[in-house]
Amino acid sequence: MNTSPLLENHDAPLILLGGTLCNGRLWQPLIEQLNVAHYSCVTLNDGNSTHALAQRLLDVLPPRFCLAGFSLGAMVALEMVALAPQRIAGLALLSVNPLRDLPENVATRRAAIKEAASLGITSWLTKNLWAKYVAPHRLDDAVLHQTIVQMAEECGIDVFARQTEVAISRDDRRAALAAFNSPILIINGAYDAICTPQHHQAVVATAPQSRWLTLPESGHFLPLESPQLVAIAMRNWIQESAS
Repeated sequence: MNTSPLLENHDAPLILLGGTLCNGRLWQPLIEQLNVAHYSCVTLNDGNSTHALAQRLLDVLPPRFCLAGFSLGAMVALEMVALAPQRIAGLALLSVNPLRDLPENVATRRAAIKEAASLGITSWLTKNLWAKYVAPHRLDDAVLHQTIVQMAEECGIDVFARQTEVAISRDDRRAALAAFNSPILIINGAYDAICTPQHHQAVVATAPQSRWLTLPESGHFLPLESPQLVAIAMRNWIQESAS
């Protein structure tokens, strides 16, 4: 984890959990917009289940914190809500799928690791995921593409394999979310083909007290595609969580 000084006027630091094949680069444009003073960007690279990752984080994090998770990180965040809701001052879920993985996805997911190792992560990601990752009008954005593949290369195949097992073995934690009393922010992209509007609707149906925002010009990679809009929503959420 990378940590900076305390959030201004707030004693709960901001913890940012990245997604599959993501590291701190995912959050940098957002952090610049938020102008927060104390935060940690977490790369989920050292566990094979949401429970193991959540428990390891809870063992080292401060007694209370604001928690934001993107994609796979949102799944781990939901597990943390199930394990220690009293420690979470506020929860932000970006590009989330709250459901268990489908059994028929297991073979496909594990085959993807082998293909990525054979082709190289950049070639594999560009071939299989790039069109699903971003809004159609961003497909020719070379800088955005480079950032995403650079993160994937820096994570590597071994991390990809572990993260895949996390996605496969995750549990449905909507019951814990329904009992969660702190502020909840949900953000999705209108063009997200991975974590669809229906997935986010499933979260909102469980937690009707949450605030749900759909970004009309974004796909799956909200923090990189629309950092300004995400920052506005998260800034309000942080203030609410502090009250």
